[in-house]
Amino acid sequence: MIIAVDGPAASGKGTIAKALAKHYDLPHLDTGLLYRAVAATVKRLELDPTREADAVAACDFDELTLADPVLRDDEIGKLASIVSAHPLVRAALFQRQKRFANQEGGAVLDGRDIGTVIAPAAEAKLFVRATPTIRARRRHAELQGNGSPVTFDQVLADIRARDQRDSSRTTAPLVPAPDAALLDTSFLSIEASVEKAINLVEARRRKS
Repeated sequence: MIIAVDGPAASGKGTIAKALAKHYDLPHLDTGLLYRAVAATVKRLELDPTREADAVAACDFDELTLADPVLRDDEIGKLASIVSAHPLVRAALFQRQKRFANQEGGAVLDGRDIGTVIAPAAEAKLFVRATPTIRARRRHAELQGNGSPVTFDQVLADIRARDQRDSSRTTAPLVPAPDAALLDTSFLSIEASVEKAINLVEARRRKS
């Protein structure tokens, strides 16, 4: 069983995907970490994230990079949004994600184009969303907890800028798959969001 979980930044898709993986005893991949690894490599090598050739050169990163805590930094997140817009970067990382999705027994993947590009034949697809303001509050609280001095207005502006880049790019834009179940977490607790996600997956399994 392949479960695809898509959605914008801070929508809760990562938390939901991890919970689904645990519930169904499936391996989980946060595909956003791949793009963050490219971004971190671009920064380390002092390359230009806006140049496609530079970003592609950073795609050949060591697997150990995925465990580096620096990938969670807000600056790396911003750079990841930039490098992920390059078609050749997405092409370079495509097969890695495809192999993970198609492994024996299935998998849970979360990202922005899982249900539309990486695993269009997934048994269950969720598109997780929340209002920009609520997502900014979540991310701001997370950053404050990590000691970041960033303001709420800065986080909200960044959220909106990422949404614009992700939804308007020509290659694999952030859009719900036609057969994805929508899950709005704006006013749901983590527990309620996970419960609803499991119910949506079960409904799709019964239907198929």
